[in-house]
Formats: sequence, C-alpha cells, structure tokens
Amino acid sequence: MQAYDAIAEEYRDSKQLPFREHLERHTLFQLLGDVRGKTVLDMACGEGFYTRLLKRAGASAVTGVDISAEMIQLAEDQEARHPLGCRYVQADAAAFRPEGPVDLVVAMYLFNYARTAEQLARFCRACHDALRPGGCLVGVNDNVRNVPPGTASLTKYGLDRSCPNPPAEGDAIRYTITNANGRRFRFDNFYLTPETYGAVFRKAGFREFRWVDLWLSPSQRGNPFWDDFLSNPPIAAFTATR
Repeated sequence: MQAYDAIAEEYRDSKQLPFREHLERHTLFQLLGDVRGKTVLDMACGEGFYTRLLKRAGASAVTGVDISAEMIQLAEDQEARHPLGCRYVQADAAAFRPEGPVDLVVAMYLFNYARTAEQLARFCRACHDALRPGGCLVGVNDNVRNVPPGTASLTKYGLDRSCPNPPAEGDAIRYTITNANGRRFRFDNFYLTPETYGAVFRKAGFREFRWVDLWLSPSQRGNPFWDDFLSNPPIAAFTATR
C-alpha cells in the first residue's frame, strides 16, 4: 500500500503510454463486449482510469476498489472535477464484499500481487463471490506464461521487466516504467506458475478460466513498432465465468 501511495501520480500518468491504449485497453474492451446497463466492480482500480472508462461505456454502476489511499484520493478528485457517478472504496480487494452481486468484475493487475497460492485464492474468492451466477471476470495480468528475460527489449515501449531465471513460485518480477515525461518508477509483481493459476481459479468455483493473448487495435495493425512487444508479451489478458 505504501509503495503505491508513493508512486500514485506516476502510475496514473503511465496510463497514457501507447501500449496501454493500443494493447491493454483495446484487449480489455474487446473481451468485455457491451457493458451497457451492467453493474461492475473494478478491483485494484488504482486512480480510477478504467472505472471511468467503464462508466462512460454505459455501465449502470461501477465501484472501484483499491488498497492505496493515495490512489483512491486521485480517483475521487477526478470524480469531483468530472462527475460520472463512479464510487470508490479504499479496501483490500481480497477482503472486499459488495453490497450485492455484480454482472462483471474487472481485475487489472490484481492477481499478480499474490505471492502464494493462498493469497491468490483470497483474491479469486473475493472476485467469485462478488459475481452473480453466470457473471464474468475479465482482466489483464503479468504474463506468467512468458517470464523474462525475453528475446527482445521492451524499453522503447516504456517498460522493462526482470526476474530470476528461471523464477520460482513467489519470486518478484520487477517492473520499471518510464513515462513520456521521462519520470521512472518501479514496482514488483510476483510469479506463480500457470498451473497454479488454473488450479486456484477452478477451486474458487470459476468456470472456463483461460488466458488470452493481446489484441492490437486496428489503427496500429501492420505497424512494425509493435513486433517486439507482441513477440515477447509481458502482459496477458484472462477471462473466467462464475
């Protein structure tokens, strides 16, 4: 929590990096489909970037949850300046329970903060229990199927990613992000095997858990700039159904 309080503004600004728009955001909304009229819980919402996009896309109600007080403050400041009707709660996502079941849970970089299978299970159960039967969980995660070092540098995209080779369960994956203004910040994710993810999601009660490769937005297709990122993707999307 304290680590993210310290980098809240830099993390907010990183949402403007091109890979966030053309790969991360595009893939998420392709998987979500039409969210009009749906109730949504945005777990690990940060400063509310995706919370706001979901509301603008027509969701009837969106609640953002994040453990960082500074992140939630940035989200609430934005809501005060440009009211959309988003609700924000400072809480540990693993312990949060909504007032009633929701149609969608969005988890952008939530599960990669679990250092053990037990911690991952707490996140999974919280997301599962928040959903109505048949509801969907969608998000983006550190790509545990493609651990660093890779064959291509990602520096030109504004990020670097490193970890022990080979990584063991619970090892830190260090991300270094460089924003367009040159400001750099770091944070750690944690490695768990794809097999651990699959087993934990099934035990939590999810059906059809699957990893999804990133999709590049149509405006960028054919642009060789993205070749290194797509050949060595540091992030991956996922979906699951209650």
